[in-house]
Amino acid sequence: MSRRIGMLVGCFLSVGLLACGGAPVSPQAAPTAPPAPTAPPAPVSAAPVEPMRLTLPADQSPAVAIRLFFRAGSSDDPPGLSGLTALAANLMVEGGTESATTFELKQRLFPWAASIDVHVDADVTVFTAQAPRDHWAEFLPVLADVLTHPRFEPTEFERLRRDAIDDIERRLRTNDDENLGKEALGYLLYAHHPYGHFRGGSVEGLKHLTLDDVKAQIARVFCKARLTIGLAGGYPAEAPEMLAQALAALPEGGPPAPLPVAQGLPGARVLLVEKNAPAVAISLGAPVAYGRSDPDFFALMVGVSAFGEHREFHGRLMRHMREERGLNYGDYAYLEHFAQDGWSSFPALNIGRRQQDFSIWLRPVQPGDALFALRLALSEYEALLRDGLTEAEVATARQFLEGNARLWLKNDRRRLGIALDDAFSGTPDRLAAFHAALPRLNAATVNAALRAHLPPVNALRVAIVTAGAAEFKEALVQSRPSPKTYNAEKPKALLDADAAVSTRPFDFSPESIQILPASQLF
Repeated sequence: MSRRIGMLVGCFLSVGLLACGGAPVSPQAAPTAPPAPTAPPAPVSAAPVEPMRLTLPADQSPAVAIRLFFRAGSSDDPPGLSGLTALAANLMVEGGTESATTFELKQRLFPWAASIDVHVDADVTVFTAQAPRDHWAEFLPVLADVLTHPRFEPTEFERLRRDAIDDIERRLRTNDDENLGKEALGYLLYAHHPYGHFRGGSVEGLKHLTLDDVKAQIARVFCKARLTIGLAGGYPAEAPEMLAQALAALPEGGPPAPLPVAQGLPGARVLLVEKNAPAVAISLGAPVAYGRSDPDFFALMVGVSAFGEHREFHGRLMRHMREERGLNYGDYAYLEHFAQDGWSSFPALNIGRRQQDFSIWLRPVQPGDALFALRLALSEYEALLRDGLTEAEVATARQFLEGNARLWLKNDRRRLGIALDDAFSGTPDRLAAFHAALPRLNAATVNAALRAHLPPVNALRVAIVTAGAAEFKEALVQSRPSPKTYNAEKPKALLDADAAVSTRPFDFSPESIQILPASQLF
């Protein structure tokens, strides 16, 4: 969840960062009566704590870029209070400070063209700020007040809580099948796990939150023990110390709790989300054991790019599913939990997770092609692990990544975000190491990494948003054939391949497939 104040007089929700919970077996199901606050008390440190600092060299930029990176997120939400961390962070940014109402705060920032934004993910919350160098000294106390002296205005609390509920009820359940499918997969993979609930909360959980819960959560998780202060751009020499001093009033706090082992929806391999939708959204995935510090991670980056790079056409999935067969708009694979950076094709920054997952997205798919598309994706994935990539595919992916990764560093804000991510994952100068490793990666090394680290096909879990879920379930259980037809002539080799794909058996039992109405999620 992301919120912003600054030069825009309004505020907005970030694009597509929603997850699910609230199904009958969900651990976040809210009680029928409002619970007593269950947030643990803020830990008391025995000794003063100093936040970590990450400062990029100052440059000639007219702006100063700040990222306040907290190792805190929706995984810190207490049971029954899902959405607490996101609502708390949003209230800090949008609810005013002790010295300024929400409107007055926006008025202060507007003449400087300054902004303060917040994004909450499962394990990370990052407050991002930008201000002109010439107004740095005036901006800093405002930023510090947002973090250290929130206003806690009851009317603003109610407004933001209503916004969060409306976003679930009016957008995600109704108009955003793409993200509904992604988050259904997240629920399927992590149902009994801190990642298993929507980062913005559930409707019932949000209704039961109180302002006292928010105050306690802010003191517990937005603390110096979890903070890394990031600074970049054209800041003056005294800025790092000034920023640290301005945030000295934050509570000391303590580290995040250890993350338990991922547990998915018990017994389920397929989750069908029933919705009267014109198209079908299909997501496949599984938790994985690798991380960015794994020696094979760069080889995996190349291999997954060659298989299904986000919004690019060199990936095998896009070539075989969209270009050759015209099945749908996008067919992608992701090495890590993925969120898009705004309207760009870049991955979002500062959404690092302690537990990662591999996923494949197919969307949107016409209902008549959905069974075939699922079969084809599974067949392509089996072929990837069995036969591997060709030298030409690996070379193309290497060439793309060599250029694209350089674009990730296009401005101070992104460079700072990447440096913070590197610190979080324990991989300093990761992109420099990646460029150094690229020439040594060939088909043999990439294919070996894919086989060693990606989940086998029978470990993949499948989430599907569709109308007629009961009929879809029967088709899966019976492995009902799904012949593909075209309106234009196709090569015989492709038609022969389609014939084999269309009868590929599924191995789903009735007990392994669960159906939930979209209205029961979140």
